[in-house]
Amino acid sequence: MKILTLVTTVLVGHITSTQRVTAQDTGSIRSVPSDGDLNGSNFTYPFPLKTYSFNSQLQDVEMAFMDVAPTAKPNGKVAVCLHGKNFCGPTWEATARKLADIGYRVILPDQVGFCKSSKPQSYQYTLQQLSYNTKNLLQALDIENVTVIGHSLGGMTSIRFGLMFPDVIDRLVLVDPIGLEDWRALGVPYKSIDTLNAIEASSSYNSIREYEQFTYYVGHWNDSYDVWVKMLVNIYKGSAASAFAFNQALVTDMALSDPVVYEFGLLKPRTLLIVGDKDNTALGKQWSPPEVQAKLGHYDVLGKQAVAAMPNADLIEFPNLGHAPQIQEPDRFHDALLGWLSNVNTCEARF
Repeated sequence: MKILTLVTTVLVGHITSTQRVTAQDTGSIRSVPSDGDLNGSNFTYPFPLKTYSFNSQLQDVEMAFMDVAPTAKPNGKVAVCLHGKNFCGPTWEATARKLADIGYRVILPDQVGFCKSSKPQSYQYTLQQLSYNTKNLLQALDIENVTVIGHSLGGMTSIRFGLMFPDVIDRLVLVDPIGLEDWRALGVPYKSIDTLNAIEASSSYNSIREYEQFTYYVGHWNDSYDVWVKMLVNIYKGSAASAFAFNQALVTDMALSDPVVYEFGLLKPRTLLIVGDKDNTALGKQWSPPEVQAKLGHYDVLGKQAVAAMPNADLIEFPNLGHAPQIQEPDRFHDALLGWLSNVNTCEARF
């Protein structure tokens, strides 16, 4: 009887402990101001802001996100839009409004390490971890099926999300995703995290604008683009500047070390790849020798190669646009995106 009592006590203790861990993993959600400083960013967000607090890698972290309700008759669908490395959730504002206007609920998260989300002092960044965090956020919101839309690094993360959680995805949209090639295999030299941290910490308005003008906007500049440069500078110079620079160094190392290009054939969801053919984005290009630079970032070729490798994918190309067609030519971009989402037939088009 004593032995049975002891065993029962141990089992109850184990179950209680397990329940405690599970409860912690589900996290908690609260509303926070859309303006003012939060985790090093004082950019004012366009929709009501919330945080999803949870425990990850033995530390408490939080993801900021916006939950945009449909502004037309709800169609029962949810879209989650994942931002790129140099962007935040608000970059998707125009897209969120377009989707809400046709009945979508839209979730706009900031990933851990970015924008108004936590900047951990140390974090093992992987595309799997970012995907897992995103999936847990959706689960906390009782969302079972989503259309995933990802841009740049968010597109690369969306590919990993699609590989990990194919059963929860209705549609997968990749907007100029990075990771359409393996930069290391093409000769990009290694940079230590300490060196990457120094590069990130030196970021300024001028350096960010110069990079974005050449890569995102094909050498053109419109004053409306300034808001996104200033949003980023605000974080690099903000109250969590050092932690942000270090997190961004870790993220760059992650993307260079975690190629997805070899797994395109395993993607199950119906997929749309949107590329600006003038996009020349390639991680590590700026510190690579000229003969390596010449091989990198040819999206007019990479888009076609990627779609050919994906079993259920369509391609839309914008011949004269760069890395951010949703910002450079939003009307053309949204016409293409919404047209594809509303059409059950496959398509390949140039806009």
